[in-house]
Amino acid sequence: MSLQQARPLLVASVAISPYFFVPLASGNPQAMLPELASHGLSAKAVEIARPLGFPITNSMIVSWVVAFGLIAFAQFATRKMTPIPAGTQNFFEWLVESLYNFISGIIGPHLTDRTFWFFASIFLFILSANWAGLIPGVGSIGWGHHTDHGFVISQPVLRGANADVNMTLAMALVFFASWVVWAFREVGAKGFVKEIFAPKGESAGVLKLLMIVVFFAAGCLEIVSILFRPISLSFRLYGNIFAGENLLEAMSKLVPGFGWLVVIPFYFLELIMGIVQALVFMLLTAVFTMLICQHESETAAAAHA
Repeated sequence: MSLQQARPLLVASVAISPYFFVPLASGNPQAMLPELASHGLSAKAVEIARPLGFPITNSMIVSWVVAFGLIAFAQFATRKMTPIPAGTQNFFEWLVESLYNFISGIIGPHLTDRTFWFFASIFLFILSANWAGLIPGVGSIGWGHHTDHGFVISQPVLRGANADVNMTLAMALVFFASWVVWAFREVGAKGFVKEIFAPKGESAGVLKLLMIVVFFAAGCLEIVSILFRPISLSFRLYGNIFAGENLLEAMSKLVPGFGWLVVIPFYFLELIMGIVQALVFMLLTAVFTMLICQHESETAAAAHA
């Protein structure tokens, strides 16, 4: 895997950090949302502009910023390639090589060569988004109103993209479309159907007929499972990030005047959670790909190794 092949590893996203806020105004007549009963993060992103009829939400803005940052870093690190890397080029090569070796150890070199662009991109994308969401001001700068519990931001200018289910669902759907293409490219339409419905192992006579019925029924359940994968992938990531942001919000208000101190250990917990969720999303998609694209001969060879 060459560094030039690895250059287009780009994507975007972000999360939120609600324990530091700067109210821009106490009200916004045209965009103010109804008063929230709770102080937590809104379950959906807020539309903050609609140029030429195209809606732009606060989570989209953060996604674009993170995407631009990843693109700029990749271009900066590879602008002057040298045989002996140093500085940002050295770090970029180490990052790409580490990810490639890690993914290759899971799904094998053949599949990695074909799918590395996606798995590395999605990992860097989600990780950068999760960590960017912890920057003070994301999710806590915007318009709001005063309540009995203090000033509440009801319309933040910025919101973490992974705390927006639209973003996580879009990533899951992109994977699902790529997964179908990879599967048909590797095993073909016949192999795809065989992998799902055909009985496994050796059998004969009545037992073979029974196995055909059993594996056909299992294949129907597998189809349902495959169709629900985008939903499970998207809500797993969204739920964890959304819950983490609300946890920071709750901890920051637990002890009045010392919220910034109480939230520190949970802040570091969210840093770790950002890595874990990026790894989980990447690993699940990689394993799903390996299970459908692995040839029967390769499986048998691995079993005898």
